Amino acid sequence: MPCLRENHVDTATTLSSAPRAIHELVGAHARELSAKLQAHRHQLFPPDSRKTLRRFSSGEAAKLIGVNDGYLRKLSLDGKGPAVDVGAHGRRSYAIEDIHALRAFLDASGKSDRRYVPKRQGDERLQVITVVNFKGGSGKTTTAAHLAQHLALRGYRVLAVDLDPQASLSALHGVQPEFDVGENETLYGAIRYGGGRRELKDIIRKTYFANLDLVPGNLELMEFEHETPKALLDQGAGGGMFFTRMDAALASVADDYDVVVVDCPPQLGFLTMSALCSATAVLVTVHPQMLDVMSMCQFLIMTSDLLSVVANAGGQMGYDWMRYLVTRFEPGDGPQNQMVSFMRSIFRDHVLNYPMLKSTAIADAGITKQTLYEVSRDQFTRATYDRAREAVDNVNNEIEQLIRSAWGRA
Repeated sequence: MPCLRENHVDTATTLSSAPRAIHELVGAHARELSAKLQAHRHQLFPPDSRKTLRRFSSGEAAKLIGVNDGYLRKLSLDGKGPAVDVGAHGRRSYAIEDIHALRAFLDASGKSDRRYVPKRQGDERLQVITVVNFKGGSGKTTTAAHLAQHLALRGYRVLAVDLDPQASLSALHGVQPEFDVGENETLYGAIRYGGGRRELKDIIRKTYFANLDLVPGNLELMEFEHETPKALLDQGAGGGMFFTRMDAALASVADDYDVVVVDCPPQLGFLTMSALCSATAVLVTVHPQMLDVMSMCQFLIMTSDLLSVVANAGGQMGYDWMRYLVTRFEPGDGPQNQMVSFMRSIFRDHVLNYPMLKSTAIADAGITKQTLYEVSRDQFTRATYDRAREAVDNVNNEIEQLIRSAWGRA
């Protein structure tokens, strides 16, 4: 019987005289794909290939601020607060900067005891929310992106940290990792061993989303995974244990932010462990399927074992809260409902009340490297958009309340 492996010929190589080495073929594919993605970005965001944020309707602005739409209209007519664009039929639209300016104006007016600018004060500590899962496809990056943008829209000063070498969170915010991120321009630059380390404030980038800054990611982050084992053997590497490095970097910019949202890689390596040691809160995303829940079980066992070693070495393991978020949930799917009930019976209040629904609106927005907050309602069937937006808002409002509770606020 002939050997199938020897007789198999890749049809893609038959046009040339000799098959290409696999590294050459993969490299060629990578370069071509990268060029196409860059061209796609130029097409989506001309003329300078930079993303911009849409304007918000008066109803959206009022909801984000927490006031009545009629009140915003009265302010506009009275010439109070920031000037806003007034279009056809007297329709007002607000840039995100206008919304933040309105918050500041309402606070300065002193007409209410309520605080419209939610900036942390006094002994309210920086909230570092680490979004984790051992398995890819659990909606981790989608969750992190929507959470960061929601909090920025609500007036919090937010830093998004992309710890995933695949850099999907960076791409969603208009940063293509292989073109826009150079050497020492990821978190690795601030936590690396030996020489060449940079201050985190010099790595942080402003985004098109007011109140939302970004520490981008790319393949350079893998260097930390490779260098940490060597540093653990070589006490002369300096700078403390690996699990203190990210915490120290974030502490250096803590006064500039209220919340940090960290998107971890789908693996339990040194980057993820560093993020868990820096966290004040942990959000575990899980798709309600048996294989995903089984994978999460292994992740929890490994996390517990490894972090207990870190704790014995002096790591700080105290969290304000930990929650499981059900993602890509389909309410009409019986087995999924059973799995959610199973999880709630075990984890009880540690499962968020609201799940993140599976939605074509979220998926379609992702095609153009956008979130649901960046696309307007008229781009979808209204019922589809409203259903998805309600689900995303419910999840993020629940997390926001956890943040406020950690600060001791009502």
